[in-house]
Order: sequence, then C-alpha cells, then structure tokens
Amino acid sequence: MKKFFQEIKADIKFKSAGPGQKLTDSAGEKTSKGKSPQLALRQPRQGPTDEAQMAAAAALARLEQKQPRARGPTSQDSIRNQGVTLRRDQRDAHIKQAILSHFSTDPVAASIMKIHTFNRDRDRVKLGVDTIAKYLDNIHLHPEEEKYQKIKLQNKVFQERINCLEGSHEFFEAIGFKKVTLPVPDQEGQEFYVLGEDARAQPQNLERHKQQLLGAEPVRATLDRQLRVFRPSALASHFELPSDFFSLTAEEVKREQRLRTEAVERLSSLRTKAMREKEEQRELRKYTYALLRVRLPDGCLLQGTFYAREKLSVLFQFVREALQNDWLPFELRASGGQKLEENEALALNECGLVPSALLTFSWDASVLEDIRAAGAEPAKSVLRPELLAAIEQLS
Repeated sequence: MKKFFQEIKADIKFKSAGPGQKLTDSAGEKTSKGKSPQLALRQPRQGPTDEAQMAAAAALARLEQKQPRARGPTSQDSIRNQGVTLRRDQRDAHIKQAILSHFSTDPVAASIMKIHTFNRDRDRVKLGVDTIAKYLDNIHLHPEEEKYQKIKLQNKVFQERINCLEGSHEFFEAIGFKKVTLPVPDQEGQEFYVLGEDARAQPQNLERHKQQLLGAEPVRATLDRQLRVFRPSALASHFELPSDFFSLTAEEVKREQRLRTEAVERLSSLRTKAMREKEEQRELRKYTYALLRVRLPDGCLLQGTFYAREKLSVLFQFVREALQNDWLPFELRASGGQKLEENEALALNECGLVPSALLTFSWDASVLEDIRAAGAEPAKSVLRPELLAAIEQLS
C-alpha cells in the first residue's frame, strides 16, 4: 500500500506557471529557459575539506544536533524527477487518471486512494472511514454472527456517512462484499452488502485492509520547485508573477484592493491593531504560491517556487540541498534583517514571504567564528557545481 501511494505521488508533478515560463515574461509568454536543473542529476556531495574539518572541530558536535545531514538521493527521488510536469489546471485530472488506472491491478489500494483524494471534506472522510472500520471490526470480533456479515445500504448511518463518499462502494466490493437484494419482513426486498465466502475464510485480510484505509492520505501533486540560479543582478528584488500565483484573478485583486483602500480611509481612526492584523492575514491568504530568491555570499541568486502555506523548514531544506557543504548550518534573513527560524509551526505566508521575497543567506555565526579563529574563510561560492554550470542572466 505504501509503495503504491509513493508511486502515485511520484508520478504527479506540475509547474504553477506552466512549462518553461520566465518570471520576467508576461503570463502568456513562454521560453525554453525556464526548465530547472533536475536534482536527479546531482553529483556526489562534496564533504568538508581537512582544513575545514579542523577549523570547525569545536562546533561539530553542535552541528550534528542543530542540522541533520541532508540525505543523499534515493530511488524515489529519481522516480519523482521523472514525473510528468503539469500546470495547475491539469493536476487534478492527472491525479484522478493515475488512481483510476490502478483499479485493474490493485482495486483495494485504488479505492482507498479514491476515498481519501476525491472527497475534499476531511472531517466527512474521517467519519466515513471510521464507520467502515467499525463494520470491519464487528466482523472480526463476531465471525460467527451472520448479522455482522451484511450491511443494509438504506441504513441511515450508511447513507449519511458512507454512501456520500466517492470510492466507498468500490472499496466494499474490492474487499469481498457483494451487493444483493434480500427479503425484509413486511417490506419489499432491500439491497445489502454481503461478505462473500472467500473473504470470510480470510479474516486477516479484512484487518489488513482496515489498517490500510485508516492509515492512508490524500494523493497530492508534487510542486516542481523550478529551481534556477542567476548571476548577481540589480534586478534581484524585481518580480513579475504569473496570474496563477493568486487565488483571485488579477482584476478581482485590484478591485478588492481599491475597495479596501476606500474603506480604510473612512475607518482608519476606528481600526484597532487586532483588526489591522486580521486584514493583513486575510490579504496573505490570497496567494497560492510564493516565489523566493536567496542571495548568496557571492551575489548569485538561488530561486524556487513554493506553496504559500508550506513550512519554513521546506525552504531551509531546499537551500540546503543546493549547497556544496550542506553539513554546515546557515541563516536566512528576510528584508529588513528579520531572521527566519527553521520552525515547523510557521508557514511562508505567515512570515510575509508571499507572493515573492528576496532573502539573504549567511553561514551560522557561531560556526563562522570557529572557522575564522582557525585562520580560514568559507568559500564564497556555495552552490553545487552542476547548478553553477546552469547559471542564467536575470533580465
């Protein structure tokens, strides 16, 4: 089940701005320069030199605690980088197609993914999944009682919690239930799901399918970071964003901004700090993506695309994977000198990094001090050689 889920996820990948679109082009213009170097091409990581190891000896214990070594490329990384590149408006259709195509080979796993992915209301999904699990528990705990071997489809609980979920009927049929019409006293025949003889003979399979159902997650598209590296440029803070960065259309954003400005002018004397903060958070939620550039010590720019609600830790990992010496801890600062913390609890939009931001990279101050105390200096060029080989001019 886990392998199936990983394979599905690995096959679904998209670019928010469309294939090969430059940030300095208009939303409709495309160029072949937009494709980023794939991480599957990564060369073996360069470890610290002897000089650097000696210089940072006093800090190595601290390093291991503060920043775990980034893992090397795995087979799943390679598979993921071979995935289809899709625009945002294509991803849902591709996800559905990928799941439906697995019904012929693994109907149980495919139906579970359908339940968790095709139904958007997470609370309703949890309620339905828990109810299905209860049905299966009753069969497991009372294998000799016939009443637990069948489920009445017109039952109120079944109708309200399960029938409304896409994929639920496929799941019951995949695990061995058959839909039959049975007589009911003083009523016309009613439809039931009845557990087949083969499924009854293998109760351990029902328990396994239940655990798969309870432990599954929605299949989501993997965002293509569109990693790019630029030479030092005075245009580093100049961003032109495609329209799909916004959850509203450009016209709606402009209209709402105009209306808000007018309202602010009328009510500025009455607005409290809490009201202003609430408005700022509402403004940040308009953005779907964040385009971030990181200015490195040599002035070069590392650029990537993120979901607006991704955590800061994802940004740090993105930068770490681009470094020659990813074993050294580093700092990122936003405009105005605000230091960002690798904190799982904070999202990019909560830090004001949407829809775009220019960040500044520097090595961790304590380790830098140890290195300099030993008479050494960290190399100015910090990126992996294969990324530098694909450097571009920002225009």
